[in-house]
Order: sequence, then C-alpha cells, then structure tokens
Amino acid sequence: MIELDHVSIHAGEFSLSDICMQVPRGHYAVLMGRTGRGKTTILESICGLRKVTSGRILIDGVDVTTWLPGDRQIGYVPQDLALFPTLTVGQHLAFALRLRKRPQSEIDERISQLAKVLGITSLLGRKVDALSGGESQRVALGRALSFRPAVLLLDEPLSALDESTRAEMHELLKRVKETTGVTTLHVTHSNEEAEVLADQRFELHDGVLTVA
Repeated sequence: MIELDHVSIHAGEFSLSDICMQVPRGHYAVLMGRTGRGKTTILESICGLRKVTSGRILIDGVDVTTWLPGDRQIGYVPQDLALFPTLTVGQHLAFALRLRKRPQSEIDERISQLAKVLGITSLLGRKVDALSGGESQRVALGRALSFRPAVLLLDEPLSALDESTRAEMHELLKRVKETTGVTTLHVTHSNEEAEVLADQRFELHDGVLTVA
C-alpha cells in the first residue's frame, strides 16, 4: 500500500501542496499528467530521493517519511534506467541482494527465477551496453524487483520503446503483477498503457492530484 497524506514538496520555484493519494496493496496504479508538472517529483519523494516539506508518506501503513531510501523497501525504475555499464545482466539482478548481504545460494535462485519471468535467461552474461531498449527495460525491472520490494515505482518505463516492444512490455508488466502482487505506481503519458495496466488512475493537473 502507498499512501500520501497531505504531502507538500518544494524545490526552488517548483512546489506541490497538499497531495493525497492511496494505492491499495497489490494494486497497479497509473499516474498521468503533462510534462514538468511533478509526476517524477512524487515518485522521488515516495522512494526517499526528495524530501517533503510537510505531510506523511506511508508504505503498508508504516510512516517512512524520514527514512533513508534503502530502508523503504521500494523498487524504483527511473526514466533513464540508471544501469551500470560495467555490470552484466546477472550482476544487475544480484546487485540489491548483495548490498543486503543475502546468501549466495539465495542470490543464485532469485536471479534464475527473475530471469525466467522476464525472459532474459540467455542474457545473464551480457553487458548492458549490448542490449536492446526492451532488454534494458527488463533488466532494470528485474533489478528493482530482485529484493522483493513492498512497492514498485516506474517512471515512464516504456516511453523510449517502439510500438511492438511496448506491446511486449505491456504483457510482461501484467505478468509481473500477477506473479509478484507488488503494489505499483507507474508514471506515463500513454492512455493505452493506462487502459491495459491500471487498476486505478490518477491525474496531476496544475498541482492538483485527482482520481481519474
């Protein structure tokens, strides 16, 4: 569950005030709105990359407003994916688990499981600079899901993909939802993505967040 309780965010001349949102556990929510209106700012605040000036952020009923990003149990896929060029696909899937000092046997099992779900088993030894756009998206998604987060945040994950690859990713995201049950908030401009994926839709317009 994701809950924003009267959250306000200020960054220079930009601000959002009194934002309220609730995404029930296991739901797939889509957040829409024009470019530059604060959608990414909301995601960054939820995962702890941007401080809020007032209000509360709750994950599964726990107030995490002042918690460090790594303590919030949130998987995040930024728009630029932020993949590490020196790491292989398998190393990306292992990254968050190694940070958490999980046993190697658990890491190996999780890599195998994720690679199968995401259709990237044959890519595990490849460096990310040799991947297509769709393959890179799958790797970034796998890294975000690797440690079984309570919440998954996706910032326009399909915007740079061609039409056929987007269709494949729609099916993949639906499969991820079905197999993991992770509560998801997905930022997009695409009505098609919202229609295919969303259990609920939010729109951000002139600083006001509404249920669509």
